Amino acid sequence: MHLDAHHPPPASWRSPAGGRRLSFADETGSARPTARAGSAARTSRSGPAAAGSAAEPAAEIAVYTDGSCLGNPGRGGWAWAVADGPYASGAEPASTNQRMEITAVLKALQAIPGPVLVVSDSSYVVNCFRDRWWQGWLRRSWRNSQGRPVANRDLWEPLLELALDGGRVVRFSWVKGHSGDPMNERVDQLATEAALRQHGTSGGRWPGGSPGS
Repeated sequence: MHLDAHHPPPASWRSPAGGRRLSFADETGSARPTARAGSAARTSRSGPAAAGSAAEPAAEIAVYTDGSCLGNPGRGGWAWAVADGPYASGAEPASTNQRMEITAVLKALQAIPGPVLVVSDSSYVVNCFRDRWWQGWLRRSWRNSQGRPVANRDLWEPLLELALDGGRVVRFSWVKGHSGDPMNERVDQLATEAALRQHGTSGGRWPGGSPGS
């Protein structure tokens, strides 16, 4: 795992325990606030409820993601994992670290329904949503601020569709890589192994139990 060449988010960007919700805005500039931290969030997977009663709110799931690239560009690997829950990884023979970081989040959101907190050590991914880079991309027809085509558009487009889905809340939080966070170390290990072996893995629970074991 290589950290991206972007400055990490400021201290006001809180950790998963005290993270704040983002308010995504559409192209007209009107804000669409998400639910407040700790509050119920609607999902598109609501079941039947008794007349006059509210549907049971879905619990937010924290998923850690990471990407790895041997050579950058080179052999790539991606991974995501939920503490005491499912995990998955995959590989590509020729990729970049940024592509693997985005792919990890994309695969996680495709696999996990309902409200999700994405925890990543990639400022490239987190800043896209924290600083709303995507708004400028769409406004400029997928051109960056220098007028050049946005890199990795083929991955950003499906990720934006999932992350900005009005049927559920998706939050992003940055964690410093290689800082001793057990879950960050777990996905780093998975992504690196996938890149090395060019073969992914998946399961319902991390072998050996608790993170870092």
